[in-house]
Amino acid sequence: MAKGQSDLTLRMPKGIYVMEIKYGHTAQEALDQIDRKGYAEKYRLDGRPITKVGIAFSEEERNIVEWEVRE
Repeated sequence: MAKGQSDLTLRMPKGIYVMEIKYGHTAQEALDQIDRKGYAEKYRLDGRPITKVGIAFSEEERNIVEWEVRE
């Protein structure tokens, strides 16, 4: 069961993208949160492939500095 929800979810015709954005943390930490809190679980019965995306936003650079994708 999901505990909360992701920062952004895109429901596209060929798949669902569950995204978590972290400010001052790593993309891996964002992906870990998606798994730990079960954000993708509510879309499992949909039948479309689910892609998890972790995005890291840098405090210093004030921009996206890394992202990781997990199918």
